Amino acid sequence: MKRSLIPVLLSLWFILPVHAQLDRSKPPQPGPPPRIDIGEYQRSILDNGLTLIVVSNHKLPRITCNMLIDYDPVMEGEHTGFTSITGSLLGTGTLTRTKDQINEEIDFMGAGVNFTDRGFFASCLKKHSEKCFEIIADALINAKFNQEELEKIRKQTLSGLAMEKTSPDAISDRLNRQLIYGTAHPYGENVSEQSVESVTLEQCQHFYQAYFRPNIAYLAIVGDITMEEALPLVKKYFGSWQKQEVPRHVYSTPEPPEKNTISLVDRPVSVQSVIKVSYPVMIKPGDKNYITGKLMNVILGGGTFRLFNNLRETHGYTYGAYSQLNHDKLIGSFIASTEVRNSVTDSAIVQILYEMERLRTEKVPAEELDMVKNYVSGTFALSLEKPETIAGFALNIERFGLPADYYRNYLSAIKAVTPEDIMEAAKTFLKPQQANVVVVGKAEEIVKPLAALTPGKKIRYYDNEGKEYDPAVQLKPAPEGVTAESVNEKYLEAIGGRKKLAKMKDITSSMTTTVQGMTLTFKNYRKAPDKLLVEISMGGMVMSKQVFDGARGLVTSPMGNEEAEGEVLETLKAEAIFFPELDYAKHKITATLLGIEEISGTQAYKIEYRYPGDKRTSVYFDLASGLKIREVSDEGTTNYSDYRDVKGLLFPYQMDAEIQGQALKLQVTDIEINKKLKDELFKI
Repeated sequence: MKRSLIPVLLSLWFILPVHAQLDRSKPPQPGPPPRIDIGEYQRSILDNGLTLIVVSNHKLPRITCNMLIDYDPVMEGEHTGFTSITGSLLGTGTLTRTKDQINEEIDFMGAGVNFTDRGFFASCLKKHSEKCFEIIADALINAKFNQEELEKIRKQTLSGLAMEKTSPDAISDRLNRQLIYGTAHPYGENVSEQSVESVTLEQCQHFYQAYFRPNIAYLAIVGDITMEEALPLVKKYFGSWQKQEVPRHVYSTPEPPEKNTISLVDRPVSVQSVIKVSYPVMIKPGDKNYITGKLMNVILGGGTFRLFNNLRETHGYTYGAYSQLNHDKLIGSFIASTEVRNSVTDSAIVQILYEMERLRTEKVPAEELDMVKNYVSGTFALSLEKPETIAGFALNIERFGLPADYYRNYLSAIKAVTPEDIMEAAKTFLKPQQANVVVVGKAEEIVKPLAALTPGKKIRYYDNEGKEYDPAVQLKPAPEGVTAESVNEKYLEAIGGRKKLAKMKDITSSMTTTVQGMTLTFKNYRKAPDKLLVEISMGGMVMSKQVFDGARGLVTSPMGNEEAEGEVLETLKAEAIFFPELDYAKHKITATLLGIEEISGTQAYKIEYRYPGDKRTSVYFDLASGLKIREVSDEGTTNYSDYRDVKGLLFPYQMDAEIQGQALKLQVTDIEINKKLKDELFKI
């Protein structure tokens, strides 16, 4: 079954707001900032250097623990991903406990425990606190890694990466990190399939032994506990943790580009462009201008404010537009982002830069600033309901040397900010003339308008994995003598040969995929020369059908039956052709070999097929094996893999598809050949 017959079954639920009778002609007057009571915390340092922080809160008989191991970011190079994988290996076994034993003990207590490459977060009832400490300390200090668990984590990580390849948001995030920080900085590194495959158990063990040390660790405990109760428990279970000098790392500081630079990832199937405007910013926790910078960013795009109102309400370009000003002890960042129609990509970028510049040159009205102050103050007050927020405040005070009353005075500091302060912060943090502009979209439709935004400066092209290329030379010429016909013949030979394919009279296949947590099953029936039936079911109930009897087509859905006409009928006709590769000319399909292109590290021949009605599809064939590995059309992109033998013929059992922005991982479960399907099956 081909991509255009894969529907995305989504149910849309609309919630109608209920409007109270309010006088909206008068804006509400801002009230005084609420009085916030942030509990005192106590600190103690163990002999091994572990810093213990306790925030007592006796409202509920629970405690939460958050450990942060504060090592410098690590360059991972060609093995990027091993630090994260190490964090995932924690809790999978110790010198005395198996993974199942750890999970059973945690479940019995009703506790929640999560390990990362920076420590852990845990929560439990107070009565289980000692047992919880015992298990966590054992998992952290006496970790025992094994190859089987590494392979499970590797498989999960690779699966996630495969899904990211079809997500324009994920693609833009990866490239954006790379451009903000550079590949020579750990924040600019991206995990790849190759780097994950290269991670070894020895690397994870070495990282764990070198960096997981108490002398750079902070343990914050919040809840129904006092320092007098917590300290003996922490000494008992974490006191044996051996301190050791931890490697330190220093990196050069990333700088914004000298002038705006547009970087483009071409996605021919995109009907929208994902846009990010970004650059590095020197802003650290506790900086004197951090609070004004935060307020400035909220005004710009930290909620439904200027960017949102401009791009959505005024121009109707998008459903939302936002910005972030991120602080960090090494280097922070500014990022403005949105998704818009291809036709307004350049206009949206212009408006983002305009709003950035406006904050630098125009004072914010006092009424607008007051509204934002109330919004930020309210959000801050609500966050205090979570115990992990209090723990985070205490950790920040200790790690970054903030004043002990920093957060207690937070709301007062917000209230004191003036319009002049906002303008000064905008001049410091907003750089509308020195930004990386990342666009993921359909180059054919957007590249010319984008080029006008940076006259005299070329647009930089990147592939899905962040590798820069020249679009003029992306396709390398095929060797002399290689033609579309010869590539097609090699493909036919690779999957079994013309003779075996010619003996096929019908084929029945089943495959499954998951969409928003729902498992869909596809049953596909094909009969030579041109009959097709596709059934899509969920939970055993058929939800949709598409059938073509050789002349007519019918589409059945929850909305009823509809005779296929026009473009839909032509699509069914094309899909119903039984192995068109056997005779393209017969079906009036022309094939043109465009050259050689690299697809995820594999060299592939690229052939463009043009169907009647001028529908076009680009198909990529592995140079070495001859097998089809990718297909791209207006409907979407499908990657083919995991070819298996079925009665002497090879079929792909794994298809990673992106249809109209929806990523689908299709797994073939069964293929049967020559079942003598009856014509009645395809009757309309």
